[in-house]
Amino acid sequence: MVKLTEVEDEHFAEEQAGPLDDDDFVDTDSSVSSEDELSEDEDEDLSETLYDRLVALKDIIPLKYRVRVSNAVWTVYSMVSGTLRFGGNAVWILSTSAIMLGVPYALAVGEEQQMVEMEKEMKAQQLAGSLSPNAHTSLEQPRKI
Repeated sequence: MVKLTEVEDEHFAEEQAGPLDDDDFVDTDSSVSSEDELSEDEDEDLSETLYDRLVALKDIIPLKYRVRVSNAVWTVYSMVSGTLRFGGNAVWILSTSAIMLGVPYALAVGEEQQMVEMEKEMKAQQLAGSLSPNAHTSLEQPRKI
């Protein structure tokens, strides 16, 4: 872990002209405490996260390599997003085309099958009526001689 130490500049050590009234002056350094004053609870709150460490690495990696990595990541991102966008559009076109063309076709095929079945039933009834000789005579009135 990096340990920071404060180096005081001679320019800041000199007395500076400031507000004469202490009420107008706000001490911003009082909220900053040194490492000696930190308790164990505060020390745990200041622990670095993985993100903080990765951000600190950007100072170690030269700008030339950071630009290369950034360009490579951007290229991969562009290719993946473009592929997904094209794939989504293709799926949309295929699914809507299937619905617009497939549903009417399926309904037409279903009606055609229904008509074929009705024709078969009618032919079967006609064939059954013509094969049975008693069917015609039973419907007719008996003749008187």
